[in-house]
Amino acid sequence: MKVVKYFVLSLAFLVAVLQSPCFGKTEHTVYFENTDYELHVYHISGTEKGKTLMIIGGIQGDEPGGYTTADLFADITLKKGNMIVVPRANFLSIIKHKREINNDMNRRFKVKDREDYEDKIVEILRELIGKSDYLLNLHEGSGFYSETRVSNLINPDRFGQSIIADADMYKTDDGRVLYLGRIASEVATEVNATIKDESHYFRFNNHHTFEKTTRHPEQRKSATFYALSTHGIPAFGIEVSKEIHDLEKKVRYQATVINAFLEKFGILPDNPRIVLDAPRLNYIVVSVNGDEHIVHNNNSLRVSKGDNVTITDISANYRRGLSADISGIGVANMFKRDFIVQSSVKANIKKDGVRFGGVSFDLAENQPAAIKAAVSHKPLSVKDAKFKYLVVELNGLKHVLNDKEHLKLIRGDKLMLLDVVADGISPSALTVNFLGFVGDKVHNTGEDRGYTINTAKDLWKDYSLDKAGKSYSVEISIGKSLIGAVYVDIDEPKMDYIVLKQNSGVKRCYTSGDVITFNSKDTVEIVDAKTNVNKNDGVTYSFEKALPQRNGEIVKKMLPGDSFHINELTADKASHYNIVVKRDGIVLGKTQVKIDEKIALLESEDTH
Repeated sequence: MKVVKYFVLSLAFLVAVLQSPCFGKTEHTVYFENTDYELHVYHISGTEKGKTLMIIGGIQGDEPGGYTTADLFADITLKKGNMIVVPRANFLSIIKHKREINNDMNRRFKVKDREDYEDKIVEILRELIGKSDYLLNLHEGSGFYSETRVSNLINPDRFGQSIIADADMYKTDDGRVLYLGRIASEVATEVNATIKDESHYFRFNNHHTFEKTTRHPEQRKSATFYALSTHGIPAFGIEVSKEIHDLEKKVRYQATVINAFLEKFGILPDNPRIVLDAPRLNYIVVSVNGDEHIVHNNNSLRVSKGDNVTITDISANYRRGLSADISGIGVANMFKRDFIVQSSVKANIKKDGVRFGGVSFDLAENQPAAIKAAVSHKPLSVKDAKFKYLVVELNGLKHVLNDKEHLKLIRGDKLMLLDVVADGISPSALTVNFLGFVGDKVHNTGEDRGYTINTAKDLWKDYSLDKAGKSYSVEISIGKSLIGAVYVDIDEPKMDYIVLKQNSGVKRCYTSGDVITFNSKDTVEIVDAKTNVNKNDGVTYSFEKALPQRNGEIVKKMLPGDSFHINELTADKASHYNIVVKRDGIVLGKTQVKIDEKIALLESEDTH
């Protein structure tokens, strides 16, 4: 299981810096990584505490309205409350465009075994439901639900355009009464006011699941019934009609319903955008026996029989729901999974199972002579070689740079030159030289691929283009002949503000140079800092004794979440102290610390 955390600046900071917390947080967790049923979960925390809503999309793979809508909410930021978003609960069934693979995943919540992959995923979903206060399960249903029969498509047995609950009213084990019907009807009324076509109005659909006479006994195995009966939380199925063929309209309907529920539950969002762009493939990154290549959409790559090939990255205008289907392999998703070349094959790149691009892997011996000559690694002259791309890794993320392109980074970022792609010549025949950096200090050949470059410590200012250490060139050459170059532009790291918590009270934001007044009996906790450094990579915090004309003396290194007593930090009774934010020895910002018993006491009283 892989967990990725990142922070987003709250809009609340712009309104009331000192009265509210300054950050929302999104935690991305990946279960069953590199399998056909990889599961992505997004835990989104608001800047203010509140209830938690869980959204499930794609539990049945033939319902694109549900998983497409859920995917929009994975990028949401919240002012108040929390969300758990599972955009594609059943990714394999989405790829295959099937309701189910082994079993209907939405009928496995009563099952306790782990026979198939569906059960493994449901086990995770049950755990997440247990951490939630509300559940919305997004679906597409047939026809249009109606309390009375109007036609074969409009009747009580249909599901489309309805908000489903398992009861009108439910009393929990702890005595609470959940008015599910009233909540759903109020949401439907609010949403219907935004819909022009009355035939698309939403209605409350009571499945009477607890009753013996229910039309839908199978719902007792569903996610919503599990959430309601086991955890006592309001749970609803949101059904848009499969008879509505405009995907964007279906997504807009479901997103409007979700926003209405958020408002009713007191969860305040920054709404996701609902404009859906068509998927576009730029290129894929392919590793062949450890060497990486860039292959653009509808292009081909020459390979040899026995080569070990992996599609390591897909560059497209979407980040989620991507898969690679290799012809003849028999595995649904070969993205980030290696295979041995036996024959020429095609890779179809898909979003949610729909192809939007592809590349070919062609065996060298199968290519016509004209094509072999075109990709020969032995150009007749330097002018036949054409530089196309430089592949670099910046803080662990790959970037592809065209000729003359500028890469912007922050001093202290870690950069590695991975490889170069050129027409008509092997990458091994080229030299990639970062002017101002020496990789091999014993035998400096000018070849700088494969070295980690610490941009705070490893660069020589005199070799920078501006002689100020802010702009460098990376040259690609054959022998002494230059065939291309890219540029690295470096900004200085800086702190916008630091977030501190005093005496376990509210979080407050301080800019560099601000004076913070403490009582000697106070405690202080570093919460976080807003800097121009991506994910605050390499940023450190310290409590320092200020010294004239030179850097301060570190009293204590501090980590976010740790709490310290002021009287311990100031035991040596120095005249001045600072809380300092650094990266690789570079000071991003500092706030001054002042000890004043009376003033600090008054501030503490105002806070609580």
